[in-house]
Amino acid sequence: MTPYDRAHTAMETDPENEAKRLAVYDRLADAELFLLLEEEPEDENIRPQVFSTEEGDFVLVFDTEERLGEFADGPQPYAALPGRVIAQHLVGEGIGLGINLGVAESAMLLPPEALEWLSETLAHAPQAAEGRPVEFTAPALSPAVLGLLLPAFEAKFEQLAGLAQSAVLGGVTYEGGRRGHVLAIIGAEERFRAGIAKAMGEALTFSGLDAGELDVTFLGADEPAAGILLAQGLVLHVPEREEEEVQEIIPGAAPGMDPTKPPKLR
Repeated sequence: MTPYDRAHTAMETDPENEAKRLAVYDRLADAELFLLLEEEPEDENIRPQVFSTEEGDFVLVFDTEERLGEFADGPQPYAALPGRVIAQHLVGEGIGLGINLGVAESAMLLPPEALEWLSETLAHAPQAAEGRPVEFTAPALSPAVLGLLLPAFEAKFEQLAGLAQSAVLGGVTYEGGRRGHVLAIIGAEERFRAGIAKAMGEALTFSGLDAGELDVTFLGADEPAAGILLAQGLVLHVPEREEEEVQEIIPGAAPGMDPTKPPKLR
């Protein structure tokens, strides 16, 4: 089962659980989805197949290449893109998204308004702030809250494998007496930090907590604060990156591969 499959199954078993519904959106946003096209891509342009139904117009995506092949019953042109990119480009087009139709129990239709909500939610960026911590403690969170937060963080850590050594959740008191909670990412390089902070913000947003606030900070493994937090807080596992065969990619050779030229949906 794919991460989206697991989230969808959990939602189906408890359809009134908002956190489980939000997790489906989160997994879709992070997933690489295979978008069925009308024709082979030309330069940076791709033309998705649009299917008209009684419920409206939809483009079709699948969360594995094999599922797309099973649906199409033969070779078909496609583009592999992150779910968040597809949702962003469909906003305002009046077109919904069909996921895994006819090939998996996780089949689902997302109407245009759901894609608009998803894109708006993903557009939120964390706000930078400064504070001087004077004390770190164990997190003062109930088991119910941890039960929402930890799966959301773990799902994001799977996407961030190898970008940090570890993460730790703890309580914090700042100068002036303000108290809260902090998620410290340890050993992440500077160039990855903005993306990690946004991913952690999304984890909080999609966790299902009605009102949640969490400070995200970055520490070097040799900083004293890192040692204190590791001793006091709740250590979370960040997977190591699996070694993969490296293939040379020529920028622009495939839609979406050149970061300066995002694919154009039309």
